[in-house]
Amino acid sequence: MSYEKYESPLTSRYASPEMSKLFSAATRFYTWRKLWLNLAIAEKELGLPGITEEAIQEMKEHLTLTPADFETAALEEKKRRHDVMAHVHAFGLVAPKAASIIHLGATSCFVTDNGDLIILRDGLDLIIEKLVRVIDRLVKFAEEYKNLPTLGFTHFQPAQLTTVGKRTTLWIQELLWDLRNISRARNDLGFRGVKGTTGTQASFMTLLEGDHEKVEALDRRVTELSGFNQTYPVTGQTYSRKIDIDVLNTLSSFGATAHKIATDIRLLANLKEIEEPFEKDQIGSSAMAYKRNPMRCERVCSLARHLTILSQDALMTNSVQWLERTLDDSANRRISLPEAFLTADILLSTMQNISEGLVVYPKVISRRIAQELPFMATENIIMAIVKKGGDRQKCHEEIRVLSHQAARQVKEEGGENDLIERIKKTEYFKPIWEELDNILDPKTFIGRAPQQVDRFLVDYVRPVLAPYKEILKIEKHVTLNV
Repeated sequence: MSYEKYESPLTSRYASPEMSKLFSAATRFYTWRKLWLNLAIAEKELGLPGITEEAIQEMKEHLTLTPADFETAALEEKKRRHDVMAHVHAFGLVAPKAASIIHLGATSCFVTDNGDLIILRDGLDLIIEKLVRVIDRLVKFAEEYKNLPTLGFTHFQPAQLTTVGKRTTLWIQELLWDLRNISRARNDLGFRGVKGTTGTQASFMTLLEGDHEKVEALDRRVTELSGFNQTYPVTGQTYSRKIDIDVLNTLSSFGATAHKIATDIRLLANLKEIEEPFEKDQIGSSAMAYKRNPMRCERVCSLARHLTILSQDALMTNSVQWLERTLDDSANRRISLPEAFLTADILLSTMQNISEGLVVYPKVISRRIAQELPFMATENIIMAIVKKGGDRQKCHEEIRVLSHQAARQVKEEGGENDLIERIKKTEYFKPIWEELDNILDPKTFIGRAPQQVDRFLVDYVRPVLAPYKEILKIEKHVTLNV
């Protein structure tokens, strides 16, 4: 690490080793060399002269760059001001028998664009695996707490009861949509293939002596060797930057989900109902030693804001790609694409860590319910009196007066909600005094929340997770950097 120049905290502080490696120079230029190898193999299979088995073998033996290769390429790029040709030169030095046929017929975008598509595909695979793990962890949490009543909130004001597990299904549902969107973007990815300088394949028509079928076969074969089952039928010099929109939109949309979930947990932490994991020696505040700040969820919110805006880069870049291409996409994409994947990766690692260690405080939840439930139970109390022969309007007035008195006790005196004690001391309500405990049982106020959790997990979540059961069998837990 150099302490004298800026390094992105995405890689130096937060991102996983696998995602950092995927967007590294080592992976990028290895991918270029693999593409040049695939092109040479396909051209040799189609009968192009001058491509020997020895040349192919040398290329295979030098796919991984050494420090010397990087130094050679850097010096060459400084001189030629062209990164692709610098790496063609560096590859040719270590594979001299192939030097004359490396990059044969190709334009720079053969390696840069096809290489990007390979990295995007592999990056989405990593994201999908991590997203599945987060969903799986939250499923377990929802199952465990599907029956635990908790105060619902609308407008962050007390509302009807729900359960801790039911609330969690709201998070899971959004993550399922993210999984659908990201999987769709991954499966829709095609390959640029061998399309030539402006997408017309003119150079390959020359190499293959005007044989259209062989040019198409070359395109298919390189696509196959590179691990894709489809190629974009038409391109300019680059693949359409609208593809980047499809990818970044799904990641940005996930960023919005992550922010919502982390915000919910932060609000619940303030209420002391649910907290993110807090390590034994963790310090919450340098001044206030008692604090347990929700720093993981705050990190999620902070980075999610960055992720959600990166889709704007892709939208703007695509809109200004003139005709067959311009180069004003290059510098932007070098930043926005890696940052989107690294940020999504960090969010998922953090969310997995949070979901594996969520702490629930049932007694705090129960106390808050007790403070609000008497007001919510007034309609049930009125109905119970009517069943005993009472007059609804008379009962409504009696309970209205007591409710206002209890509210004043809470708001003006800072006391507890004593509505039920007032009802128990009011002779009018004597016919239902013995029923009050049953009327105030929180489980009678949660509707079908537990059943909804069960149905949702069985009918909607488990079928989606089923294809990933082998991934989920491998236990992976996340330890976060500070």
